[in-house]
Amino acid sequence: MASPSVYEQILDPASRADPYPLYAELRRTPVARQADGTYVVSTYDEVVALLHDPRVSSDPRSHPDMAGAAPEEPGLPLDFIRRDPPEHDRLRELANRPFGPPHSPGRVEGMRPWLAEVTDALIDDLEGGHRADLVDDFAYPLPVTAICRLLGVPREDEPRFHHWADTIIETGDPTTGPFAERQRRRRRIGAEVGEYLGRLADAHVRRPGDDLMSALLTGTGPGAPMSRADVLSTGVLLLVAGHETTVNLIANGMLTLLRHPDVLDRLRHEPDLITPLVEELLRYEPPVHLLTSRSTLADIDLAGTTIPKGSPVTLALAAADRDPGRFPDPDRFDPDRADNRHLGFGSGVHYCYGAPLARVEAQIALSALARRLVNPRLVTDPPPYRPSPTLRGPRHLLVDYDAVVPAAGAASGATRRARG
Repeated sequence: MASPSVYEQILDPASRADPYPLYAELRRTPVARQADGTYVVSTYDEVVALLHDPRVSSDPRSHPDMAGAAPEEPGLPLDFIRRDPPEHDRLRELANRPFGPPHSPGRVEGMRPWLAEVTDALIDDLEGGHRADLVDDFAYPLPVTAICRLLGVPREDEPRFHHWADTIIETGDPTTGPFAERQRRRRRIGAEVGEYLGRLADAHVRRPGDDLMSALLTGTGPGAPMSRADVLSTGVLLLVAGHETTVNLIANGMLTLLRHPDVLDRLRHEPDLITPLVEELLRYEPPVHLLTSRSTLADIDLAGTTIPKGSPVTLALAAADRDPGRFPDPDRFDPDRADNRHLGFGSGVHYCYGAPLARVEAQIALSALARRLVNPRLVTDPPPYRPSPTLRGPRHLLVDYDAVVPAAGAASGATRRARG
């Protein structure tokens, strides 16, 4: 029996706690063909080149494993992240108008005070104890609360979004089944989420609010409003892009800080450190390790290898972000790192749509944890990890602490009420 390839070892759950030595080995062959015909690209310049190459498709319908696989279940249209230009560009521009710059620069930034209140409320709940699971008790509930607020989802429906997010994320894990089967599972759960969001959309059309879904459904300007079906697909996209990536960013971030107590202490005393610190976390311990759903629309010559037309391609973002040819001393966590053009949220036209919100959430969350937990320390290192090699992060992060510092300018119970 043949020995597993380096990439197959990376996919093995046994490698989840520390895949970085395997990424270093993978980079020795920048473009590595696998036994199933997939080409794995792992060095920075080559990954960036493909992220910006229009001959690389993000549309699963272009993927060779989808040949002849007709949709068996009714579902939503593909979200714009999984479409190619020009449809991607048209829909993304419509989605960006009420979400981010230049049309709506205050949408995410305006959520900061509310996010700070929710964050403090979650930390308030840790008072009276001396051990917490910072995934279940903190990093997991914060992003889904934020996404539901953004979309105008009632608070009582938030638990349903946890389940849907978990299921959709599983379909992106190449260890959970063949590509075509995973796409069918994604369509099934997408239809379920879409049915719920459809009822929500109807309510928002009747009574628009200041939420993102209302803005997409009632927008004005060229090409607006977005079609109802595409609004629903965008809602599903936000559930994924704005949830699991942020859970991992916060959990990986706190784990990294606990392993680097000198940086944690700096953050307590230098609040402005949080902005470059989060950027370094996105490079050093990114929430997304692999992009697995790309395929080539033409032959592509790269690093001395020709990737044939119609080939599946995997982009190893986490390997590229530790490439010593791009980042000096790449295995060192350095929040003062200059020229940190990481790939933590990808690059090119398919750059992560939820990135602005994930950044703000991580900045607020990690700053508050550093400031308010007294003498935090890991119970288990390494912690148990989620099985997915693509969206990598701890499943649990048990931390002991001596006390919880009260939130600045607020009584302990007051911030709890802010969550409602």
